[in-house]
Amino acid sequence: MFMKELENKIIEFVQKRGWDQLEHPECLIKSISIEAGELLECIQWDNDYKTENISEELADVMIYCFQLAYSLNLDVSTIIEKKLIKNAEKYPVKEF
Repeated sequence: MFMKELENKIIEFVQKRGWDQLEHPECLIKSISIEAGELLECIQWDNDYKTENISEELADVMIYCFQLAYSLNLDVSTIIEKKLIKNAEKYPVKEF
């Protein structure tokens, strides 16, 4: 599934439940942080990586990231591509 299709699926899910009325960028950023904390809890006490738990928490983080991008009219593919270009310039292969 391409990024835009995935974003549309997430936004449709949120809108059908009326949750989009409550989602402002600051709330979404807080939610990303909370979900990232839950992701961290997956390995807090041991190094036994339970991929099912990790994948669920990672999905929560990513879903909120898509919602944040949508709320700010940012195209996920574009911002990721721009950041990869910037990182490639900042960290050239020959230096690593």
